[in-house]
Formats: sequence, C-alpha cells, structure tokens
Amino acid sequence: MKLALLGCGLLGGSLAAAWRRCGCVSQVSGFDLDPARAERAVALGVADRAATSVADAVAGADCIVLATPVGAMASLLGELARHAPAQAIITDVGSTKVALIAGARRALGDTFARFVPTHPIAGGALPGIEHASAALFEGHWVITTPEAGTNAAVLQRVEANWIACGASVERMQAQEHDRIFAAISHLPHLLAFALVHQIASQPDGARKLRFAGAGFRDFTRIAASDPTMWRDIVLDNRVALGQQLAEYRSQLESLQVAVAAGDAGALQRLFERASAVRRAQSFDVGAQEEGE
Repeated sequence: MKLALLGCGLLGGSLAAAWRRCGCVSQVSGFDLDPARAERAVALGVADRAATSVADAVAGADCIVLATPVGAMASLLGELARHAPAQAIITDVGSTKVALIAGARRALGDTFARFVPTHPIAGGALPGIEHASAALFEGHWVITTPEAGTNAAVLQRVEANWIACGASVERMQAQEHDRIFAAISHLPHLLAFALVHQIASQPDGARKLRFAGAGFRDFTRIAASDPTMWRDIVLDNRVALGQQLAEYRSQLESLQVAVAAGDAGALQRLFERASAVRRAQSFDVGAQEEGE
C-alpha cells in the first residue's frame, strides 16, 4: 500500500512507522504545511519522499491520512476532492469527529464513502515527528466512527491496519465520541493549561513552580502538549466541551462552599467517592492521553 501522509507530526509519523513495520505500508509520501517537517520525516526514515503539495503527495496513493491539527483539515479535504485518486482510502487521526465528518461530507461528495473517521488514543509527552514511534499505538484504543454510507471493505481495511500494529479498535457514533472525549480528554487538557497559566501569571508564580512536586507534575504534564493542536480541538468540540465545563464549574462552586464553611463531611464524601472510582480504573488499554 502506498501511503500519503498529510501532516508530519507525532501521530502521523508514528502511524506511518507503525503501518510500515507491520507490513501494511510499503511507501510513504509526506507532506506538511511546513516543508521542513516533511524533509525531517524523510531524514528520519518515516517518509520515503517529501511531497511539494497535496496533489503531489496523493498522486498514486492507495491510502491518504489526514494528520494535521483538526483546524487545518477542512482545507485539505477540499484539495482531496480535486486531487485524490478515485479508489484511495481516506482516513484521519483527529481528536474530534462531528465537525470533521460534516466537512468531509460536504467536500468529498461521492468519495465520502471511502472516508474512515479515526481517532487513535495515544500520544507522547513531547510533540513532533522526532518523537514518533512505531510502537506508539500498541495496547491503545483506536476509535472509528463510520457513517451509514461508509464503504464496509474500506472500513475493515483501515481497522485491520490498526489491529496489525497492536491497537484495539472500537466503533462508535461520532456524537458519542465527541461527548466522551470532551469529558475524559479535552476537559483535562483545558484544566491543565489553565492551572499552569494561573500560577505562572501570579507575581510569585516562578517561585511556586520551583517547588512543584509529583502531584503538580502529574496533573499538568499534558499542559506541555502542542498548543495549536489543542486550540483547534477545543474550538472544534466546543459544544460538548462547554457542557462539561459547566458541570465542572458547578463542582468547583460546591467545593468552594465546602472549603469556606469548613464542611469536613462534604469534602470527605466527595474525596472518598472520587478515590474509589479512580482506584477501580485499571487503564489497561489506552492509558496514555491522546494527541499530546
């Protein structure tokens, strides 16, 4: 299979490396809006050549992967409508699905049946293709959100590729996907960014951060994630995320009342319930945050 990789970052590079290692891909053409990234992909052996345009990248491709920040995918879909080979599979690694699918339906027309919306739940502490790994997806979830008109053979081929590189595949509706990941991924990232920004903005923020221990490091690790990527994710999933933010604000207000009142019982009940739920989670599959 000849792969056109549109977006040469951590996830795209890891996908290309993983699919090549498991024998699903024999040749990779890499394209990035920053040409230096595509050249870097070639230097690292992730891509065989650096394409100069989307049209150049997808020429003769059997499979096309959208691996840019989700905010850049709409323009790429428009180019694919003009340049993608008629029988090419199109898929993505984006963290939001409802808006992307709507855009793909508008842009691709009849080719939409060959589009498989996909979300690998994996990432790394540092962004960039320099940190790409063929083993990134081993033992992690990959979510597919096919539509009623998705070509069954194309869907099975994409899912088989993910299984071959060690991932576990789950299908769900796009709306359910965005609700779930607003709660368990997008909100935690937003909170981590906000907490670091809050402390860094205080007059003595640098001194406070000097003494940060394991708890702060664990909570805020994902605040080192790619800012542009997460800006796009938050905006793309703002409806579902807004609902989660409202619920979280309510939780914070309840905590603020309990703290101010010295209500030990209320704090104990909340802490005990949260602790029990967290301890019961094994996180055997997909434990690493997606798209970092």
